Amino acid sequence: MGWHRELLIGFDLETTGTDPHEARIVTGAVIEVRAGEPVGRREWLADPGVEIPADAVAVHGISTAHAAAEGRPADQVADALAEALTGYWKAGVPVVAYNAAFDLTLLSAELRRHGLPSLADRLGGTPPAPVVDPYTIDRWADRYRRGKRNLEAVCAEYGIVLDRAHDAAADALAAARLAGAIAVRHPKIASLSPADLHGRQIEWYAQWAADFQEFLRRKGDAEAVVDGTWPLREPAVSRPA
Repeated sequence: MGWHRELLIGFDLETTGTDPHEARIVTGAVIEVRAGEPVGRREWLADPGVEIPADAVAVHGISTAHAAAEGRPADQVADALAEALTGYWKAGVPVVAYNAAFDLTLLSAELRRHGLPSLADRLGGTPPAPVVDPYTIDRWADRYRRGKRNLEAVCAEYGIVLDRAHDAAADALAAARLAGAIAVRHPKIASLSPADLHGRQIEWYAQWAADFQEFLRRKGDAEAVVDGTWPLREPAVSRPA
């Protein structure tokens, strides 16, 4: 039958910025999807406790005033999201996130910021898995295709309707549907177990990062460093001088 026809959990965050170690959660969604159809959903609005920059508001439409008035405390939202995701991982259900290294790293940073148990702590010391990242898979499976690789562009490539881009619930559902569409187009992907697919994505992401870093250095940025860690990046630790 294939993992893509079983239960998948779409996950997405909308945030205050683009640095996953510094940005804060504004909205989050966890969508249960089976054979492409949503069968359950949970959504959160957080008060991030900081000003939401205008460029972030322009993307997701949530103002600082709205988040402060209607959102739950940021620590409660981060904790609830972590509990939801780790519950699925404990049951062996794949979590689908487009560009997972961003969303999971940001969630992990929020947990650390608020002194809450990490994802690994909640999983008995094991890293979160299995994760399915359509961004990483598509980039490996169709590496020579030109054009953008953002969620909207890749959804268009695979015929997935995305009506409300940058709405966490819509993006989470689209990511889960996109994972299924990629598996249908690429039977080798569908034939892998979720655990094997997770392991392959670690390799594919690391190889992409190494290639991209080499490209940047050839173009003149001799100090370019591209982090190849997937699906969760720990913050850099500064060493004393």
